[in-house]
Amino acid sequence: MQVIVNLFRNNIREYGMIIALILITGLFFLLTDGVNLKPLNLTNLILQNGFILVLAVGMVLVIITGNIDLSVGSVVAFIGAVAGVLIINMGVPVWLAVVIAIVAGALIGVWQGFWISYVGIPSFIVTLAGMLIFRGLTLWLLDGKSLAPFPESFQKISSGFVPDLFQGGNIHIFTMVLSIVLSLVLIYMEFSKRKNQLQYNLQVLPLWVSIVKIGLLLLVINWFAYQLALNKGIPTVLVIALVLIMVYTFIMKKTVMGRHIYATGGNKKAADLSGIKTKRVVFWVFVNNGVLAALAGLMFAARLNSATPAAGNMLELDAIAAVFIGGASMAGGVGTVIGAIVGGLVMGVMNNGMSLIGIGIDWQQAIKGMVLLIAVGFDVYNKNKG
Repeated sequence: MQVIVNLFRNNIREYGMIIALILITGLFFLLTDGVNLKPLNLTNLILQNGFILVLAVGMVLVIITGNIDLSVGSVVAFIGAVAGVLIINMGVPVWLAVVIAIVAGALIGVWQGFWISYVGIPSFIVTLAGMLIFRGLTLWLLDGKSLAPFPESFQKISSGFVPDLFQGGNIHIFTMVLSIVLSLVLIYMEFSKRKNQLQYNLQVLPLWVSIVKIGLLLLVINWFAYQLALNKGIPTVLVIALVLIMVYTFIMKKTVMGRHIYATGGNKKAADLSGIKTKRVVFWVFVNNGVLAALAGLMFAARLNSATPAAGNMLELDAIAAVFIGGASMAGGVGTVIGAIVGGLVMGVMNNGMSLIGIGIDWQQAIKGMVLLIAVGFDVYNKNKG
């Protein structure tokens, strides 16, 4: 039992947010008579929040380095405007416009990363300036008007679904097949990790705890997949999010770059003395964030089916809130990709649930602000206690 207590205590940020997500989902299940967990609503939840999850993945790396990016909402709008002008006004092929937009996002990251890393201007100031610059460029590019509609091929970035290779009719069989394959992979990874720990005489959880943990995870995954299969299957947005989660989780946990990012945020001077090129690390983190903001901008424009000057308004705050709610520390050096995703899901479930029960946008904003304050307060409390 002490092993279980220590496991929860050492991972209180991650487990606390997962428990909070379950409780919030359960609360809205009761308040909406189960509507929030219906297949159609779950699909809409993914479609409505996919771009926020993408922004959260990029933002968590920025915050782990001890920086912040206030410009991503404006970058989302600017990239949507670039895509609109290229595709709708100039007739550029969709694939080429997407490539140009991603490159533009990378160049925005280069611009901001240069001022932050090599000139030494605080990220708050640089990205605040970027927020104003790219919002202004969006207004100039669109001449204050919206551009619509996009071609159907572009819209599928946010509204498309993985086709059913098995033609299941009322249920999307391919979704269930993928769910079973994923379950088998997770089982293999869990017990392979356990075997390696035992081989090196490391402390491991009791076998029954590992079985219960993986069993509950598989239950949630397969139930969720079944609900999606009852509608249209797996949205393209979910595929994009899952790929990013796997890639960036691997980078942060298994690569030298990931360790350098944590070291830079944990103690920059110590990282410099140990030979880590911290300026280069921060520079590439902002380039990466520019690329992911551009991807989110394309997803947002495809979702709206238009490029509009007001696009992305306040999205930077949603992304930052998702990261902090997911357990990242304002001081840097702490945070995970999975935590940021859980934080994004908490925000998404709250937005969706409050809309379903008819809470006005005014109270929605106030409630989200209180949740963010409590999450950061919880982090400060744990740090002081430690």
